[in-house]
Amino acid sequence: MKHDEHLHTLTGAYALHALTGEELHAFTAHLRRCDACSEEVREFEATAARLAAAASLPAPAPMRQAVLRHIDTVRQAPPHIQPPAPARLTAVLTQKAGLFVIAASIAAVAAFGGLAARQHQQAEQARTQAQNTTQQAQHLAAVLAAPDARTVHGRTTTGAATTVITSALRDQAVFVSSGLPTPPAGKTYQLWFDDHGSMRPAGLLPRDGATLLHGDPAQARAVGLTLEPSGGSSQPTTTPLLLLNLPT
Repeated sequence: MKHDEHLHTLTGAYALHALTGEELHAFTAHLRRCDACSEEVREFEATAARLAAAASLPAPAPMRQAVLRHIDTVRQAPPHIQPPAPARLTAVLTQKAGLFVIAASIAAVAAFGGLAARQHQQAEQARTQAQNTTQQAQHLAAVLAAPDARTVHGRTTTGAATTVITSALRDQAVFVSSGLPTPPAGKTYQLWFDDHGSMRPAGLLPRDGATLLHGDPAQARAVGLTLEPSGGSSQPTTTPLLLLNLPT
């Protein structure tokens, strides 16, 4: 870059045929590729021709000494070169646009990957829930269709109708309710097996309908229902809404 700047300052010397040797060779090669220097050389040559044709006056005596004394302190201004800004700017913008497109693509891929992962997770959760619902329905149907199925009916203290179906062959019991009011916020219904005075958790009742009780009903003499804090309790904390004796 510095070498090119030095060559730009030699237009005047070249026009006056003051360059020799390697400097002349280097500037001649530079002139073939630099439009600004070519134009400036032509202007210098035209100016030199006009000066040669003009009437001249003898220079004052001290001028030569003054010129020689100060010539090393004055640097010739380089020719004005219009930088290829549009092309350079276009290249920079193109590069930045390319980087933006790449970044946007990466972001889109990441977002799509996150969305796909969430959708896959949601699909897996829905599939698991559907499988659990299907299995529960099969168990319910098996208990209801068991050849030794026994049924008892009762009502809660709130008036909801309830039914319990048991099967000794399957060691399972089903609880069915209709008309249970929605539990208060922070509360849930919980089922119990009453093992002759000892209450054993038998699962939560999220809504009206049929649900399979957790555990073996063989040792139980009754099924209870209470209102408990969300998540259930290890022992009843409220007065039972229902205590329905099982068939002997």
